[in-house]
Amino acid sequence: MENPFAEGAFRWVAKARYSDGDRRGQQCVIKWFKTGVVFEEDYFTLDIKAVDKALEIVNRFNQLNIVNKTIKINVPQVWRITRSHRSNLIGSRHLIEPFIQNYQKFNSNTGWNDDTRHWARVMQALSHFSYHISGGNYVLCDLQGGIYQNEVVLSDPVILSRNREYGVTDLGPEGISSFFSQHCCNEYCRPNWTQPANPQEFYRHVRGTTMIQRNVPTAMSRSRYTYY
Repeated sequence: MENPFAEGAFRWVAKARYSDGDRRGQQCVIKWFKTGVVFEEDYFTLDIKAVDKALEIVNRFNQLNIVNKTIKINVPQVWRITRSHRSNLIGSRHLIEPFIQNYQKFNSNTGWNDDTRHWARVMQALSHFSYHISGGNYVLCDLQGGIYQNEVVLSDPVILSRNREYGVTDLGPEGISSFFSQHCCNEYCRPNWTQPANPQEFYRHVRGTTMIQRNVPTAMSRSRYTYY
C-alpha cells in the first residue's frame, strides 16, 4: 500500500498478492478511502450489499444465453488491518478483490455508456434487463471490468433503487430516470423488456461514478479517468 497504482476521487488502489488460501500467489487489488472522505461508513455498510443483488441479477441474465460468455462479478472482502509499521493504518478497513486484467468501463450510474463497443452494448442490455426483471425497482449499472476468453468479470457494480437502499452510489428514482434518459435499446435488448415511460435527466451523464450522501442532495463524481 506504499505505492498505489491508481486513484479515484475518493479511493486509492494498490496491487498485492494473496499470501494464503485458495488464491495464494494470485494478484489482487487493495482499495481504501482517502483521509477525510465522508462516504466511507455508508460505503461499507450499504454499498457492499449491492454485490449480492448484482449477483442475483447477473445469474438470471446468464440463464438467457444472450451472449457466449458467462458474466461474473468480483466479490470483495473487507479486511481490517491489525498489524502494521504505520500506526495510522491499524484498525482501518480495506477492500480486497482479485485483480482484473484489461480493465474497462462500460456504463455509469448516471446513464453514460459507450455504445460503439460490442461488450458495452451487452452491458447496457444487462442494465435494461435488471430494471425489467425487478419490476422497475432496481437498475444494475456502473458496469466495468475485464473480458476474458470464456467470461467477463465485473467489479464495483452499482444498484439504483426506488428507496435508495444501496448507499452513496444509489441515486434513487432520479438516478433510474436519468439512466434511461440515455438508454437506446440495442440488439441485445428484448422488445418485451419494460422501461420507464418518460425518463428525464436529473444527473449530468458522466463517465465516472456519481456519489451522494443519503441526507445531502449535492452530487459528487469520481474522476472520469479512473474507475476505482
